[in-house]
Amino acid sequence: MKKIIFATGNQDKMREIREIMADMDVEILSMRDAGVKTDIVEDGTTFEENALIKAHSVAEALPAEHKDAIVLADDSGLEIDYLNKEPGIYSARYMGEDTSYTIKNRALLDRMEGVEKEKRTARFVCAIGAVLPNGEELVTRQTMEGYIGWEPDGENGFGYDPIFYLDEFGCSSAALSREQKNAISHRGKGLRAMKKMLEGKI
Repeated sequence: MKKIIFATGNQDKMREIREIMADMDVEILSMRDAGVKTDIVEDGTTFEENALIKAHSVAEALPAEHKDAIVLADDSGLEIDYLNKEPGIYSARYMGEDTSYTIKNRALLDRMEGVEKEKRTARFVCAIGAVLPNGEELVTRQTMEGYIGWEPDGENGFGYDPIFYLDEFGCSSAALSREQKNAISHRGKGLRAMKKMLEGKI
């Protein structure tokens, strides 16, 4: 069976990936599952660049038994228009990688205090890069548009989900069911777009 190795150790992210790509006849492993150990230096200036940097870094470090695998990586983050698209590509590292998202979310809400809804527009961005065994690169970028709420809400999401609200649902993305979120999320759209790009290559 063909393997896809995803350049993440984040189990929440891996659960989403496996759910969205469940209809593919492939084995999906995290880099940890595949025994990949590499220090990834994300020094790109865009989500697309960082996704491909991660994918190449993992592809180069694959153990012999996984050398024929396709490596996928995503780089995703939150862009808040009022804050000049911060935290952007630094979303995971905003205020320090070890800082909890409870603290990060509260800090962003504090920075947005008093800002009217029309100026609270924001989006989640997800770029997914693929490196095939022959060195070919594929990349796609997808978004989920919304706005920054006034208080955290919801128990189902992770990261910035509790402060990211969607008008069509009247709640945060952390208050959606997993199925609802996968259907509309930046990562869901990105993975479905990548699935189409991989057709005929698996």
